[in-house]
Amino acid sequence: MENRPWRVELVNLQEVLRPIDVLRKTTGVYVQDFYNWSLRRGWTDATTKALPAAHGLIRLLHRPMVRELAAFWREHSPDLVVSVIPHFNRALFESLPAETPLVTVLTDLADHPPHFWIERQDQHYVCGSDRAVDQAIGMGIPREQVWRVSGMAIHPRFYTPIDMDRGAERERLGLAAGVPTGLVLFGGYGSAVMLDIVERLDAAKMPVQLILLCGRNLQLAESLMKLKAPLRRAVKTFTPEIAHYMHMSDFFIGKPGPGSLSEALAMKLPVIVEGNARTMVQERYNCDWIEQRGVGMVLASFKEIAKAVEGMLNPIVYSGFHERVGLLENRAVFEITSILDQVMAQRRLKSQNTRERTTLINRQVTSGK
Repeated sequence: MENRPWRVELVNLQEVLRPIDVLRKTTGVYVQDFYNWSLRRGWTDATTKALPAAHGLIRLLHRPMVRELAAFWREHSPDLVVSVIPHFNRALFESLPAETPLVTVLTDLADHPPHFWIERQDQHYVCGSDRAVDQAIGMGIPREQVWRVSGMAIHPRFYTPIDMDRGAERERLGLAAGVPTGLVLFGGYGSAVMLDIVERLDAAKMPVQLILLCGRNLQLAESLMKLKAPLRRAVKTFTPEIAHYMHMSDFFIGKPGPGSLSEALAMKLPVIVEGNARTMVQERYNCDWIEQRGVGMVLASFKEIAKAVEGMLNPIVYSGFHERVGLLENRAVFEITSILDQVMAQRRLKSQNTRERTTLINRQVTSGK
C-alpha cells in the first residue's frame, strides 16, 4: 500500500444531484437503473440510442447542476477533484473554485465526442491509450495536462500473485482438471447472451468447459444452472474473487468493456468479444485495439462463438495470442497516484507564487511605489 498523505472522500454524484434529478422525480427511476436494466437484457443498443437524449437533458440542467455542485464544494473544500465518470466533466469543472484542479481519469480506452469524456477546458486528463492522448491534445488541452498511463486502472488484487493448483481448483468447482476452460463475464449484471453461448458450444461439441460469472443477475444464474446441456460449467453469482476465477481459466469470453477486458489481459487471458452496431459506442474502439494488439478475436456476432473457440483451441493460434498478451504491462492504478501527487505539487507551487505576488503588491502599495 502507498502511504500518501491524503484524505480521500468518495463522492456519489447521483446523490449530490438528487435535488434536480428530473427523471427520478417524474418516474422514480435513476438513469443508472435504466442503464443496468438495459445491460441485463442485452439491450446495449438502447443505451447508444438514448445518448443524444441524455446529453440534451444534461445541457438543460447544466446551470442547476453547477449550482448544486458549487454548494457541495464550498462545504467540503477539496484540494483536488478526480472524476472517473463521463458526461458531467463540464459541470464539474465550472462548479469548482479556480484554484482547485480537476483531473479526469478516462475509464475508456478512447473518448467518444462530443461531451463524453474530454471537454475543451483548463483541466488534466489521464489517458490509457495513445488514441485518447491524441484526442485530448486535438481538443486543445495543453500537452503537460494530458497524462499517458499504461492502460485502464484495475483493482490492485489483479497484481497479487496467486498460489493455486489450477487442476484441483477446477475439480472443486465440478470441472475437469485438464480441459481447456473459458471464463464468461458480461459485467456486473450478466447478459442473456451467456445462455446462447453455452448452447452453441454444447451443440458444436466443443472440448471446453466454462466458468460463467453472472454478477447480480440471479435469474440468469438459475437459468444457466437449469440449462439442459452436457457442457461442463460452473455458474457463480456476484463475487469479488474475479482474479481467482480468471487464474484458473485459459481464455476470456465477454463484451469489450474496458474493465473486464483489462482484468482479463492483466491475468494473461486471450479474449473473445463481440463488436457490431449493438456494441456501446464508448466500447467500439476497444474492439479495434484488441485487433491492433493481436490479443484476441473480435466477432461480428456471438453466433460465431463455436468457430472462434475452435480457433482458440488451436495450439499455434493460442500460443500467438498468449505471447502478445504477455507483452502487455498495465500498471495504471499505480501510475495514477503518482500523477495526482504531481498535480497537487503544481497546485501548491501555484498557490505559493500567488501568495508571493500578493505580498509583493501589498508591499508596493504600502511603500507608495
